[in-house]
Amino acid sequence: MLPSPVVRLREPRDLPALVSSLAEQQPTSSYPMRWPLPFPVEQFVVREGQERAWVAEVGGRVVGHVAVGRPRGDVEQAFLDALAVPDTSGLGIVEVLFTELAARGTGVGGLMLDTAVAWLRAQGRTPVLDVVTDHGTAVEVYAHRGWQQVGRIRPPWLPGSRADLLLMVLPPGR
Repeated sequence: MLPSPVVRLREPRDLPALVSSLAEQQPTSSYPMRWPLPFPVEQFVVREGQERAWVAEVGGRVVGHVAVGRPRGDVEQAFLDALAVPDTSGLGIVEVLFTELAARGTGVGGLMLDTAVAWLRAQGRTPVLDVVTDHGTAVEVYAHRGWQQVGRIRPPWLPGSRADLLLMVLPPGR
């Protein structure tokens, strides 16, 4: 039997394992969509404006990642428009959620998502996220967990061959 996953705050020493896991899973998930990235992978994992980030470990090995922050850039304006709120201070975006291939289907991703949502709720904020519609499994998982689509966005960095991003919100009580 595998050890239970443990979720803890991300530390700088976790970055090499996270970069490796992200690269390993990208060919099957297409996350991130552009690969190789046009900037260091570490900048994709550790983004400006992140407020908290966690890793999941199984048996002492880092197997996943999730972070939260405030919506920024094009996504911020899209959520303002979609939710008809005056600012994003009451919102928290879940971002950079991924697991290594071996952790798929084990509940690690759900545990990390639950950790991020619980932290945002404790801050009195509404969890939001954006997801590429091409990532059907991710969209299905979020919908099954109660996330609701509130809009779409087509940011300038999105390749023309890809479908829009879905904007999703997790209503209170979910």
